[in-house]
Amino acid sequence: MPTLDTSPATEAGLAFPAGFRWGTATAAYQIEGAAALHGRTPSIWDTFSHTPGKVLGGDTGDTATDHYHRMAEDVALLARLGVSDYRFSVAWPRVQPTGRGPAARPGLDFYRRLVDALLTAGIRPVVTLYHWDLPQELEDRGGWPLRETAERFAEYAGLVAGALGDRVASWTTFNEPWCAAFLGYASGVHAPGRTEPESALRAAHHFNLAHGLGTAALRAVLPRSAEVSLTLNLHALRPLTPSAADLDAVRRIDAVGNRIFLDPVFHGRLPEDLVRDTAGVTDWSFVRDGDLSAAAAPVDWLGVNYYSPTVVAAGTGPEPVGGGPAAGPSPWVGADGHVRFVPAPGPRTAMDWPVDADGLHELLVRLRDELPGVPLLITENGAAYADRPGPGGVVHDPERIGYLHGHLAAVHRAIADGADVRGYFVWSLLDNFEWAYGYSKRFGLVHVDFTTLRRTPKDSARWYADVIARGGLPA
Repeated sequence: MPTLDTSPATEAGLAFPAGFRWGTATAAYQIEGAAALHGRTPSIWDTFSHTPGKVLGGDTGDTATDHYHRMAEDVALLARLGVSDYRFSVAWPRVQPTGRGPAARPGLDFYRRLVDALLTAGIRPVVTLYHWDLPQELEDRGGWPLRETAERFAEYAGLVAGALGDRVASWTTFNEPWCAAFLGYASGVHAPGRTEPESALRAAHHFNLAHGLGTAALRAVLPRSAEVSLTLNLHALRPLTPSAADLDAVRRIDAVGNRIFLDPVFHGRLPEDLVRDTAGVTDWSFVRDGDLSAAAAPVDWLGVNYYSPTVVAAGTGPEPVGGGPAAGPSPWVGADGHVRFVPAPGPRTAMDWPVDADGLHELLVRLRDELPGVPLLITENGAAYADRPGPGGVVHDPERIGYLHGHLAAVHRAIADGADVRGYFVWSLLDNFEWAYGYSKRFGLVHVDFTTLRRTPKDSARWYADVIARGGLPA
């Protein structure tokens, strides 16, 4: 565990440990574009975004920010920030178009060029193998509710590791499997847009199994020194009151929102209360002998994505929109009908998410206690605001700077309280395709004009570069 120097660094208010990893993050479908180029086939997000009414404004990721053609420019932006790490995802249908069989060389060559450019700039590549873009052909065969998809993922992981493993030392199997399983297969507000509660539970299990199988495939190819990890969007939960009923509401959401992944991956078990809560949906007979031990393949660190806390109470009420502008059925399988979501007080981002950095500290301290010996990286944290270029093309975003400052201070406090946090990645490098919100929400440190695709670093980019250079927060 890194040792925190709690004394101020030179001209810095809060100094972070030596070797702390500073980065940014992106996802393939949100930035790459080139959706039908060089053999890439449709993913579930191509199909979903081209379905009328699914994405705000009818937006698609066909062009996105055209990172596929502007990769060198984007790596130069990263170098200007001074980041030590860059977390990006590989598009499965770009490197294995049918989701099975040999890799497509043009797709792998793109990622080879990206990795080489990063290494030349002195930036560590952090590869996420799956950030929601399942090849449509695999969805047509059944998607993540089908066991075969987990087996296909392991094959895909081995292909990518075989191509990039000589130059990439940091790997993540999945990004936010909760969203992919429950927003994709229960509420239907994300791709593939299915509203099948049992399928969501099957998908969650097969994500856990695929993580384990994929980890084994990676370790079979990669050097022993390589890192293998998993990234979860864990929910920082609070009861509205300390009543037994509200605490039980927290338990229900914790089971289907957090422990459905934490328990299999870190303890090789299913949460007993989750099985009980969902007995009316499934008998869990799709879990086979050996699945949970396979899912519990050791990781080198856990990625934590955090944006805001979740306040719940007993009862029923409108579900939070969660993943898009159009509400769907509840994603909270086994908890819907028993839990009411309560808006947290305070300022809000353009996503209507509360700004509350204390939730991040609470989550990190929980993980300190529940997962001793597991290093943590904040793999996503950031905020959307309605940024617009002003006179001279300058983009002022003081709200984002305030958000990032507060959350970094919360990370620093968690480290001082004994949480083994090794790094922090801002979401996101660029304004991009924000899933079901299309191009209406801007999370980037760099403003993108979606007509000309011109990149303009915002004030927050300069602020973050200064933080990195200092190794801590200014006073």
